[in-house]
Amino acid sequence: MLPVLAKPNVCIRDRKRVEEIILSLQNGGASKLQIISDFDMTLTRFAHNGKRCPTSHNIVDTSRLISEDCRKMLKDLLDTYYPIEIDPSRSVAEKLPLMVEWWTKAHGCLVEQKIRKDQLEMAVRESDAMLRDGFKPFFDKLYEHSIPLVIFSAGIGDVLEEIIRQAGVFHPNVKVVSNYMDFDDNGVLRAFKGELIHTYNKREGALKNSGLFNQQTESRNIILLGDSMGDLSMADGVENTENILKIGFLNDKVEERREQYLNSYDIVLVKDESMDVVNGILQHIIAKN
Repeated sequence: MLPVLAKPNVCIRDRKRVEEIILSLQNGGASKLQIISDFDMTLTRFAHNGKRCPTSHNIVDTSRLISEDCRKMLKDLLDTYYPIEIDPSRSVAEKLPLMVEWWTKAHGCLVEQKIRKDQLEMAVRESDAMLRDGFKPFFDKLYEHSIPLVIFSAGIGDVLEEIIRQAGVFHPNVKVVSNYMDFDDNGVLRAFKGELIHTYNKREGALKNSGLFNQQTESRNIILLGDSMGDLSMADGVENTENILKIGFLNDKVEERREQYLNSYDIVLVKDESMDVVNGILQHIIAKN
């Protein structure tokens, strides 16, 4: 077993199976690997010094770009729908329409604010957004070895791209599937593009964007990174998957959700604000080459 998997916050239900998957990934090497990852609270930190870090939606919600009324409405929406999103006692079928309701209302509120495209850079710069510790070797190592990274996010694509850009790691191997803002000719937000992506419809999004996942036909081995049950289907658009290792970040409501995560993800990282485990596994796979 890799030393990095012996850390106390690493939980694994079936260690033998995980060892077998990692060995298969290692045998396949970098040329057969691709990473499919969620963004908010997966590649970014959940908290820092006891304070919650913002998601790509939160960055806009708490910025100077929106009015006090809009801010209050978005906070009310969060307080109403977030507990539903993470409630392990509710089925996905039950949550689905409520998530659509939440995202639709939130996006509608943002469109009314007439946000300008050129204001997003400053909103990100002024925010407390933080990629996880160890993000730079993660992004750089993938780029160095030409390993595709597909970021699949229910957040705001324009904002998350800006976070990665400002961190200096928006390499050409990074592709993003997300909710993108649609600006008019004057650079003012008028709508959101395409079909809504929320926490629980990523499977549909994965299938619609299958071309993105299958660009490099050799990349049949997958490491999937997520922080919710909805992230588990992000690789469903990949054809002829050979091996998949699912790593889940369990950031919040740990005891209530531990069992559900252990049953769903191969490796569960409990309140881990770093990329150390992922980087350790990556290093192990690449070292063989």
